[in-house]
Amino acid sequence: MTSEIYENVWDALADTEQEAANLKLRSSLLYEIRKVVQGWNVSQDEAGKRLGLTRPRTNDLLRGKLAKFSLDALVNIAASAHLHVELTLKEAA
Repeated sequence: MTSEIYENVWDALADTEQEAANLKLRSSLLYEIRKVVQGWNVSQDEAGKRLGLTRPRTNDLLRGKLAKFSLDALVNIAASAHLHVELTLKEAA
């Protein structure tokens, strides 16, 4: 049995480098959005109103259901949460 060592969990789960990159970005965005929303200390209904989301969609967000959100959707939600989204690119090692 051969074991492989990965830089992070997304590299282990993804089939391609592109998919891993997408998962990394989405998970980072989701994590930061969740932190902000939880800091509001409001109900899910109120959080959903602030973010322009339905209650089920807000619930998915707060439960960290990454598969339910595209990168594009998370950027839009982050903007609704008044977060400044910035992308930094660097050459892979």
